Amino acid sequence: MLKLYNSLTRDKQEFVPIEPGKVRMYVCGMTVYDYCHLGHARVLVVFDMIARWLRASDYEVDYVRNVTDVDDKIIRRALENGEPFTVLTRRFIDAMHEDSAALGVLPPDHEPRATEYVGDMLTMIQTLIANGHAYAAANGDVYYAVQSFPTYGRLSGKSLADLRAGERVEIDPNKHDPMDFALWKAAKPDEPAWPSPWGPGRPGWHIECSTMSSDLLGQHFDIHGGGQDLQFPHHENEIAQSEGAHGCKFVNYWLHNGFVRIDDEKMSKSLGNFFTIREVLERYDAEVVRLFILRAHYRSPLNYSDQHLDDARAALNRLYTALRGVDVPAWTVDWNDTYAARFKAAMDDDFNTPEALAVLFDLAAESNRAGGVEPAGKLKALAGILGLLQRDPDTYLKSGGEEGGFDAKRIEVLIEERLAARKAKDFKRSDAIRDELKAAGIILEDGPQGTRWRRE
Repeated sequence: MLKLYNSLTRDKQEFVPIEPGKVRMYVCGMTVYDYCHLGHARVLVVFDMIARWLRASDYEVDYVRNVTDVDDKIIRRALENGEPFTVLTRRFIDAMHEDSAALGVLPPDHEPRATEYVGDMLTMIQTLIANGHAYAAANGDVYYAVQSFPTYGRLSGKSLADLRAGERVEIDPNKHDPMDFALWKAAKPDEPAWPSPWGPGRPGWHIECSTMSSDLLGQHFDIHGGGQDLQFPHHENEIAQSEGAHGCKFVNYWLHNGFVRIDDEKMSKSLGNFFTIREVLERYDAEVVRLFILRAHYRSPLNYSDQHLDDARAALNRLYTALRGVDVPAWTVDWNDTYAARFKAAMDDDFNTPEALAVLFDLAAESNRAGGVEPAGKLKALAGILGLLQRDPDTYLKSGGEEGGFDAKRIEVLIEERLAARKAKDFKRSDAIRDELKAAGIILEDGPQGTRWRRE
């Protein structure tokens, strides 16, 4: 039975979908004003993994991941660049799709954009005003009145008094309470704007997710996810908006992935300590990056370093090496099998990918020890559920690292030269070729079928 950690209740709970056999899941996606960094990669990979496991568990999954394509950062960047904000966002949406595909992330079932839902946001804001949860200010802004929602703060575990004491909130004479947040922002010069009952303006950030999720998944759905940094205020505000507008429970289970950290600080653009996905993929294979992310439990901090990525590359090499030379047929997972049962138990325990990966390494060891199709078939089938090991092993093991002129053609020539030297009993030359290749990160493996090579 699947159990997951619910951020709202702060404990592991048995997962019971609202509708048997079906899961409706919403994940907060990217704000597209720049290239995605490794923190975004973690969100993409983690919730792709979760959707994959739910489907492997025979659930019918309706997965929504939104795109924020209008907000303060987008407008500011577009003005700095001297380009329409729509041109900016289109460019970075395309880049996000390229990065996501490289990491083996399957597209969500729906990818709504904020600008497509402005009319629905206006309708929800009007409902909140009618229900006594929001008010229009004299300056054309509309604010959510947090005091109107008695349980505000339950997701973050703080009362309004705690939040007021702990937050540096600029005093705004247009607000009834410093903690009130914007649902609608009056237009400023050179900013995109839409007509509204309160004058031209644009939506606040939080209202978009309440609107899009309710439209695509209904007013009450199963799972809402996102990065840990969104727990407050974004997700807290979503609960207040959605339950204030609809009068029913919003979400049953809240899932939050941990931060990516560099030198014990959260990776973020605001801190300037981030690496874009593209920068990392210039140095590491995308599947290595995916494995690096999955080797940590999704709720734990993920510490970025070249050493950790090098370790992930060596680990992926071990797994692919176990599949090398084996003609692996399509393999149907038997969940009663010992390895598959261990894998399932790990994934059903709040998506414990480190334990699930341990099963894969045990299968790789058995494949190396005993050989045969069965352990390799199990390995590839279970790894596929995590989006791993679906390439030709030889192609993967020979890919990348061609700096220094050691492309596949040159390597094959040197292997032939080494073979000739060994036949002539010129072991000094034979060893020199092996050492030359090893120094370039190329490992030779001699066996009954001849010499194979791979990159470290």
